[in-house]
Amino acid sequence: MFDPADRSGRAAAGAIGGTVGAYLARAGVDPLMVDADAAHVAAMSANGLKITGPIEEFTTPVRALTPDQVRGPIRRVLLAVKGQHSASASRVIAPLLAPDGSVLSLQNGLNADAIAGEIGMERVLLALVNFASDYIAPGEVFYGGRGSVLVGEADGRATRRVTDYVSLLKHFDRTIGPTDNVLGLLWGKIGYGGLLIATALTNDTMADVLADRRWHPVLARIGGEIIRVACASGITPAGVDGFDAEGFARGDGQRIAASCDEMAEHYRHSAKSRSGIWRDLAVRKRKTEVEAQLAPVIEAARRYGIATPTLERLAAMIHELEDDRRGFSRGNLTELAN
Repeated sequence: MFDPADRSGRAAAGAIGGTVGAYLARAGVDPLMVDADAAHVAAMSANGLKITGPIEEFTTPVRALTPDQVRGPIRRVLLAVKGQHSASASRVIAPLLAPDGSVLSLQNGLNADAIAGEIGMERVLLALVNFASDYIAPGEVFYGGRGSVLVGEADGRATRRVTDYVSLLKHFDRTIGPTDNVLGLLWGKIGYGGLLIATALTNDTMADVLADRRWHPVLARIGGEIIRVACASGITPAGVDGFDAEGFARGDGQRIAASCDEMAEHYRHSAKSRSGIWRDLAVRKRKTEVEAQLAPVIEAARRYGIATPTLERLAAMIHELEDDRRGFSRGNLTELAN
């Protein structure tokens, strides 16, 4: 999204970008919402962007364009596309960036390298984003539950641009702040997300799967494989909203059970009962971002000689669901566990 005065902010206007953008617009920041979905852009332009859900409901006027309509220079970009679209979106952004322009990734996964390949690592900032939202229909986004949002430089430096992005995002949520370990948080979120990906193998809610003791051993293997790769990569993974990174790294069954229970309790009180991965598969009938999230982890594991059989099988099963070669069932979790 961009600010009209200096074109200082831009993002995709789906679940994450749409939620953040609506709050910025309502606060008077007047961002420019940019999305490849022409119907979504048309609906926002005609009727505003509608936010629904348990937090609050409102509709706010927004300016919206498709990517081909955008002109530079742009100083600040809030990038919120799916991980698999990081490079292509950054390729569009690159010629539009001002000399002092930068891109803040509000995405799941390890997307910095893909973005940097188009615009340079010196222009990339990262954020942990863990609130719940879903794109519902053209012009409408569901904001299902609050969660952590922390902004940082990849190298941990405290910079003016981190402060600037935090100040901007506080129009969305006053609790947003800076971090000196954004990579550790992103790896913690991948571990957290790995468990949620597993819940998408069934039609059960996230809370039901996380709380079910039958699945804790396989969830422990998923989280443990991810966190051990992070440690081998020289990253100190951080816990995220109930996910106990250290407990999973150690394979501590008691701590893992407590972590799963805490995550389950969170989702029992969230209006978003199933993961975005499940929604992409079951509702939107489109390719998920599982490949973009898990492939970098699996590639790093191979470099460091770490076995990730559960993670690799989980990714393969999601691909089978994407290709309609597998259906949703608890049997999928049994198969993964075995």
